[in-house]
Amino acid sequence: MIYADNAATTMLDFEAFEAMKPYLLNNYGNASQAYSFSRPAKKALRQSREIIAACIGAFPEEIYFTSGGTESNNWVIKGVPFFDSRQVIITSSVEHHAVLHACNSMERLEVPVIYMPVDKKGVVLPQTLEEVITSQTKLVSVMMVNNEIGTIEPIEALCRITHEHGALFHTDAVQAVGHLSINVHELDIDMLSASAHKFNGPKGIGFLYVKKGVKINAFLDGGNQESGMRSGTENIASIVAMAVALKNNCDGMKKNREILEKLEKMFFCQLQKAEIDYIPNGSRNHIPGNISISIKDAEGEMLLHRLDLKGICISTGSACNSKNTQVSHVIKAIGVPEEYEKGTIRISLSKDNTEQEVITIVNTLIEILGSR
Repeated sequence: MIYADNAATTMLDFEAFEAMKPYLLNNYGNASQAYSFSRPAKKALRQSREIIAACIGAFPEEIYFTSGGTESNNWVIKGVPFFDSRQVIITSSVEHHAVLHACNSMERLEVPVIYMPVDKKGVVLPQTLEEVITSQTKLVSVMMVNNEIGTIEPIEALCRITHEHGALFHTDAVQAVGHLSINVHELDIDMLSASAHKFNGPKGIGFLYVKKGVKINAFLDGGNQESGMRSGTENIASIVAMAVALKNNCDGMKKNREILEKLEKMFFCQLQKAEIDYIPNGSRNHIPGNISISIKDAEGEMLLHRLDLKGICISTGSACNSKNTQVSHVIKAIGVPEEYEKGTIRISLSKDNTEQEVITIVNTLIEILGSR
C-alpha cells in the first residue's frame, strides 16, 4: 500500500506510541487524585503541557486539552461571549466544516456571521477583512493552512487588522501545527486550535491555546479539570503521545520540509511528462506535500477508487467529505472552471513517503486516465 492522504490523518509516531504504554498499563492513576499512585500521571500531564506550549511559543497555562480540532473550533465559536455590543463573527468561505457549521449554529442563535471570499489561490486578502470588519465585530476566525489545497493564510496581517478594531482573533491551525514554525505570542493570536493526529499523534486528542486574559466560557462543566474550563478525566496516555509527536515534528521540521519539497517537485515533473490537462490548486505559499490538482473532464471519485484498487490512498478533498460526491466548497470558492472541478484530487505526502512511491502514484494516475 502507498498512503498519500496525510492531510486526513498521519501514522502514529513510534516514540509517541511507546510513550503511551506506561500510562495505559502501569501508571493508569487518575491525575486528579491526591495519593502517590496518581503522581506519575499528574507529572506527565504537567510536563506534556509544558512541551506543547514550548512548541508554539505559549505559556503552559494557556494550553487546554480537548478531543481534537473539531472540539477546539466549536469551543471558540460557541464559547466567546457574544451577547454584548459586539456580536459579529467574521470567517472565510474556505474554512473547515468544524468552523463553518459551528458558525451556522451561531446564526440560528441570531449571531451575525460574515463569510469572506478568497482569491483564486484560496488566500484571504487583508484588504477584504478591512472592508468588512467594524466596531461590532467580536471574533475573526481564519484557518492558518487550508486542509484541501494547502494554502497558507496571511495570519499575522489578519490578526493585526482584527486587533486594530478591538476584536478577537482565532485560527484553526490543525493543518499547520507541527508543520509550520509557529509562535503564538509573536503573531499575537488570541486562540489557536490543533489536533494530534495531523502531526503523528493519536486520534481523539488535541488542544486549544487561549491567550492569557482572553475571556471564553467553559466548554464542559464537571470536576474542574483544565482549570475548570474543560472538565473530564484527562486522557493522559494520548496527551503524552501528542507532546512527544509534536516535539519530534518540530525538531525535524526543516528536514521534513526539504523532503516534502523534493517529493512535490518530483510529482509535478513526472506529471508534466504526460499529456494531461490539469490545474494545480492553491498558492505558491503552501504546505509542501499538500498537492491538489483538478483534471479536465475527469471524475475525482473514479480516480480515488481506481487508485485504491491499485493500493494507493489519496482523497478528493477533505476526508470529512468522503461520502459527499459534490464539488467541495473550497474548490467552488477558488473558482475552478466547471470542466475541471469534478476532477479534483488531493495527494498529501509525508516525510515517510519515498521517491519511488511518488513515481508509482503518477504513473498509475497516468495509466488510469489513459484507459478512460
